[in-house]
Amino acid sequence: QVQLVESGGGLVQAGGSLRLSCAASGSVFSGNAMGWYRQAPGKQRELVAKISSSLSTKYGDSVKGRFTISRDSARNTVYLQMNSLKPEDTAVYYCSAGYYYSDPRYWGQGTQVTVSS
Repeated sequence: QVQLVESGGGLVQAGGSLRLSCAASGSVFSGNAMGWYRQAPGKQRELVAKISSSLSTKYGDSVKGRFTISRDSARNTVYLQMNSLKPEDTAVYYCSAGYYYSDPRYWGQGTQVTVSS
């Protein structure tokens, strides 16, 4: 059974930091790219960051230099360290898994991140 379980969302002031975690079932994690997407109200879901099984990474333009994605194979977990948060980072953040060069195959349930000004 495929499972992606996010945690770590919450309310933070602008300029603050949060770390999101996504625990994946082993069959999903190994060999798949893992990623984070977000969707704000009234907007399309967008890529935040993704990381391949060989640790290649890609970031959305709006988060470059502020967010860092990483993965821990021993824990089947992917992380998103978010620094210098801005109100426009407010969204539901979704963990994903799949092929690096195509749309994700699997999604988590999402975790809310709210950044107050």
